[in-house]
Amino acid sequence: MKLFVVIALALFAAVAAQDKYTTKYDGINADEILKSDRLFNNYYKCLLDQGRCTPDGNELKRILPDALQTNCSKCSEKQRTGAIHVIDYMIQNRNEQWKVLQKKYDPEGKYTSMYREDAKKAGIELPAQ
Repeated sequence: MKLFVVIALALFAAVAAQDKYTTKYDGINADEILKSDRLFNNYYKCLLDQGRCTPDGNELKRILPDALQTNCSKCSEKQRTGAIHVIDYMIQNRNEQWKVLQKKYDPEGKYTSMYREDAKKAGIELPAQ
């Protein structure tokens, strides 16, 4: 009986852990990437399937569609805050690249419309598509 309880708890922990994205890459300095053309372009090309991806780039590319669909419901608070920061930076400083990513990951403007109010509350003015 004890063995059954231990197995059940282990399975429950495994399922619960899948409800959130990994925090393995939370220590990455987003500002360092955003402000470096070389680093930024590596991630940018990765997301567009135009270049090689680092393990964290692959993870970002893997979870991005789900995060968009679920309003980042599986994100940690740090991931959510980081995403808002990156979006704001890209709109302000790398707008052409933002538009290209927007076309790939939100071609119909569905997510832009869905999150416009949330963005506005965070101080981000999402451009019209």
